[in-house]
Amino acid sequence: MSAMAKLKPKHFLWEVEGKVAKVRLDRPERKNPLTFDSYAELRDTFRDLVYADDVDAVVFLPNGGNFCSGGDVHDIIGPLVKMDMKELLAFTRMTGDFVKAMLNCGKPIISAVDGVAVGAGAIIAMASDIRIATPEAKTAFLFTRVGLAGCDMGACAILPRIIGQGRAAELLYTGRTMSATEGERWGFYNRLVEPAALEADAIDLAARIVAGPTFAHGITKTQLNQEWSMGLDQAIEAEAQAQAICMQTGDFERAYQAFVAKQKPVFEGN
Repeated sequence: MSAMAKLKPKHFLWEVEGKVAKVRLDRPERKNPLTFDSYAELRDTFRDLVYADDVDAVVFLPNGGNFCSGGDVHDIIGPLVKMDMKELLAFTRMTGDFVKAMLNCGKPIISAVDGVAVGAGAIIAMASDIRIATPEAKTAFLFTRVGLAGCDMGACAILPRIIGQGRAAELLYTGRTMSATEGERWGFYNRLVEPAALEADAIDLAARIVAGPTFAHGITKTQLNQEWSMGLDQAIEAEAQAQAICMQTGDFERAYQAFVAKQKPVFEGN
C-alpha cells in the first residue's frame, strides 16, 4: 500500500482531510480547462489510488464558481488539428484511460458541480459515483459542437445507463446544455444544493462514506462497474462471491459485536 495524502500535483489542486481527497482543477480564470499535462497527471493519480491506504473517497470540487470547461481550446484542440492518426489515437486513449482509472480506483468518487461542466468536465462528473450540483450548474457533452462524435471517453456507454438511451442520445447528438433541474430529474444529479452549501454537502457525504466499511465500499464499486457486462445469473454469482469475501473482514465482525452490544460500529476498513 502507499500514502497519497502528501501528494503535490503540478497541474491541479489536491488536499486530503480525514481520508477524503479533494480535487480542484486550477485555472479558474478560464473556467478550469484540462490540458495534456493535467489529463495525464489525473490519470496517473487515480491509477495510484488503487494502492493508497490513506485515501478512502475522492471529491471533485469547483474552483472560482466553475467545475471544468473541458479540453483547453488553445492548449489541446489547436495542437490536435496538426497531429497525425497515431498521435491522435494516443491522445484519445490517454483521455479514456483517465476514465478507466476513475472507474477502477477502488474509491467512491463524488463530483460537486457548480457553473460550467462541459466536454471532459461533464465526463468527469459522469464517471463519478455520485453527483451533486447547484441550480446554476450547466452540463453539456458538446463534442459535436467541435465537429466530433458524441462517443468520447465512454459517454455512449455510461451516460445512457444514468439517464436513459433517448435522453443521452439527445445530449450527445445536439451538444446542448442540460440544466441542473433536468439533470436532477433525469437522475444525472443526485440532488441540487445552493452554492454556499455545495462543498460542505459533498464533503459531509464523503465523510459519511469513509466512516463506513471502506473495504466493502471498494467491492461495491467493483461490482457496480463489472456487472454492466454480466448477465443476471453471472451478476448474482459475482455478488455471492463478493459478499462472502466481505464476510471474512474484521468490519463484518465489528458490526455484529456492536449490534450485540447495542453500540454504533466503528469500521476500520479491513
